Amino acid sequence: MLPWDGELAGRLDRHTVNSALLRDNPLGDPHERPLWVYVPPGYDDGDERYPAVYVIQGYTGHLTMWANRTPFRQPFVETADAVFADGAPGCVVVYVDAWTAYGGSQFVDSPGTGRYHSYLCDEIVPWVDEHYRTLPDRESRAIAGKSSGGFGAMITPMLRPDLFGALATHAGDSLYELCYVPDFGKAVRALRDYDQDIQAWWADFRSRPAFTKPEDSTLLMMLGVSACFSAREDGTPELPFDPLTGALRPEQWQRWLDWDPVRMVAGHAEAVRSLRAVWIDAGTSDEWFLDLGAEAFRAEAVRAGLPEDRIHFELFDAGHGGIDYRYPLSLAWLAERLAR
Repeated sequence: MLPWDGELAGRLDRHTVNSALLRDNPLGDPHERPLWVYVPPGYDDGDERYPAVYVIQGYTGHLTMWANRTPFRQPFVETADAVFADGAPGCVVVYVDAWTAYGGSQFVDSPGTGRYHSYLCDEIVPWVDEHYRTLPDRESRAIAGKSSGGFGAMITPMLRPDLFGALATHAGDSLYELCYVPDFGKAVRALRDYDQDIQAWWADFRSRPAFTKPEDSTLLMMLGVSACFSAREDGTPELPFDPLTGALRPEQWQRWLDWDPVRMVAGHAEAVRSLRAVWIDAGTSDEWFLDLGAEAFRAEAVRAGLPEDRIHFELFDAGHGGIDYRYPLSLAWLAERLAR
């Protein structure tokens, strides 16, 4: 395997989108965002319309990371291209950027970060349908992601069943009492060095090279997800636990639980039942217990009435990281099931 760029059978277009919805966002993040759109082999040879798969990233992910090349592995842009070069039904693949100063948006609308759910659904989807020969209906549109991107892939079709009729989630954030609560105690211990003030840590984090202290990853996640899930109306993030004792703050913690995909299914049962294809997978040694979250999400989807023959469920031997080889598997599976 060569360690430099491979030639694509299809084509990857790089755009910049000027977002009205992200203008003047609370964190002052750019409202002009990069957007990559891949078209499969044969796209330029006729006037055929194609299904679309939207791909979103995990926490701290940003668009250009899709091109990162690690030893003996190809980046997803190339493995996705190989899916279609090897004969899977062609799809337009849309790579969406939802980065924030805190490292991510969770693809939700929040006074703490901005209107990233609306940006995805009400700006990016129409833009792609206008500029590319897509099939502009829910039966021909899917969303896929890993970790926080897997979370976004689970919740977006529930919130916008008019737009998305299929999804793939790889180790998506879910079952929050297992995936998040264990880090609350770690965060409280780490905050002892900052007078229990996460904003003091944030000021320190921004003053030095990132991730040079062991607590950085945990505290960044706590601050960033609080900004997404439990921010005040003025945008101030509120932690879901007491920063001195670690005791849960019921109001703020409930706001987090309201975004747990496992808990969301019952309230969006009709949307879940309508999905035409759902891929769910996770590693059996996932450090955030997202294999258990995957089990719980599948169980709730079936309980809501989603036929099991529309679900691909798989647990495999891995942790949370290094599972990018799973992405082309779900892409090929979705490509076979989207309406044409």
